Amino acid sequence: MKAIILVGGEGTRLRPLTYTTPKAMVPVLNRPYLAHLLAYLTSYGVDEVALALGYLPDRIQAYFGAGEALGLRLIYSVEAQALGTAGAARLAAGRLGVGSNEPLLVLNGDIFTDLPLDRIVGVHRAAGASVTIGLVPVADPSQYGVVKLDPDGRIRAFIEKPAPGTAPTNLINAGIYVLDPAVLELVPPDTFYQFEQGLFPALLDAGAKVCGLDWSGYWIDIGTPEKYRRLNFDLLSGAVASPLVPHIEDRQYYAGADCVTDGAAWVGPVVLGCRCRVGRGAEVGESVIWDDVEVGPGARVIRSVIGRGSRVGPGAVLEDAVVGDNVEVGAGVCLGPGTRLGPGEVVAGRIENLQPSGGGPCGFS
Repeated sequence: MKAIILVGGEGTRLRPLTYTTPKAMVPVLNRPYLAHLLAYLTSYGVDEVALALGYLPDRIQAYFGAGEALGLRLIYSVEAQALGTAGAARLAAGRLGVGSNEPLLVLNGDIFTDLPLDRIVGVHRAAGASVTIGLVPVADPSQYGVVKLDPDGRIRAFIEKPAPGTAPTNLINAGIYVLDPAVLELVPPDTFYQFEQGLFPALLDAGAKVCGLDWSGYWIDIGTPEKYRRLNFDLLSGAVASPLVPHIEDRQYYAGADCVTDGAAWVGPVVLGCRCRVGRGAEVGESVIWDDVEVGPGARVIRSVIGRGSRVGPGAVLEDAVVGDNVEVGAGVCLGPGTRLGPGEVVAGRIENLQPSGGGPCGFS
């Protein structure tokens, strides 16, 4: 079976991490996020995948190559200009070479789920649908486009970001589609065109059969630092599994090779990259730390993400912060909620976003 993954976005909500790393390549348990998604596809027998690229495509191509290490064939489709979800899929399908009689999987490149692909493909085939969309329930559908689904599994309407309390359903588009490849011929070439606001509503208006699979299992998008950390911790805790990391012994602490952490304290789940050094008396909790990071003695890193090669000085405090690659945080510096430091930034003697009501060493809440 063949699939397309849409990984062309800039990942603006994950900045500063994505200034230097494509969103698809941010590490999740020390493997690129995209590697987990590809392993998910191969576990269901997908053997050919086109990656629809836009932002920093060379980083992705250099890492994955032709795909042999993952047991599949990778095709790269690079947009010269932004084409939207449907436009990117049309371009990638042309590169992939899709037969007219085989369903095509299309996935957004920023979601992680345990939705069974064989089940959604089976629903699609049994219904004879033009499109079948994976759907998931959420607590607050006002932040999403919601989908009205009939009891027979047929989608009747798409409602974009309804006002709070007015949504007729809490089901949203999960970013997983099974398509009859012929529907991509309806997408205008070389034009920005979306599935969500363009192709799918147009198919409904034309009377095409658009179906949905309501899935109440695991689903998350990694578009924000909070959700990115959450995916790491959910994999660590066993709330969801990845074929890339089948065995996890410690459900609170995960570290790459050659880390030195003697005398550090772990408070809640922690993921460390390779070659990290965490000094004696340092406290780290609910944080994801990338490769080659140094956290000095007595420092405190809580609910934060730290990019590659960065250094946190002795006694420094980071809470709810996101630090890009190769940043220097000086000794005793306090960085509070909402702090973002871009790649290569140097911070010394500065307090960011201080919260006066808290009880920590810098007064953070």
